[in-house]
Amino acid sequence: MPVDLEIVSPEKLLLSKPVDMVVIPGAEGEMGVLPLHAPMIVLLRGGEIRLYSGTNVTERLYVSGGFAEVTPERVTVLANEATPLAEVSRAEGERRLAAAEAEYAAADRMDVPALDAAQDRMQSARAMVELAQAA
Repeated sequence: MPVDLEIVSPEKLLLSKPVDMVVIPGAEGEMGVLPLHAPMIVLLRGGEIRLYSGTNVTERLYVSGGFAEVTPERVTVLANEATPLAEVSRAEGERRLAAAEAEYAAADRMDVPALDAAQDRMQSARAMVELAQAA
């Protein structure tokens, strides 16, 4: 019995298919989702989504962040951005990292939300660079 996976960006439905398992980059660590998983909403960090058929990884995607809604039958990923790993650019990741580091350095140290947002963008850009190297 597979779990139905949907990955949605602000622009469109990117992927909709049944998978045996999906591993998502939760804010508190990677999380594997199998059929009949307990319902939950998960904050995503920048990282890799892996789709499985049996024990084999069939697809890998970079996600910059977002949320995932997990039910016993379905996983819906609401991604800020999702890109197949083969299309992830190291140069773009490095550009994003430099911009996020500059934003963090320029932020008012008393503006905690701005500092947190810049740190999230730095983490996402680092993940993009690492995944581009691994691809």
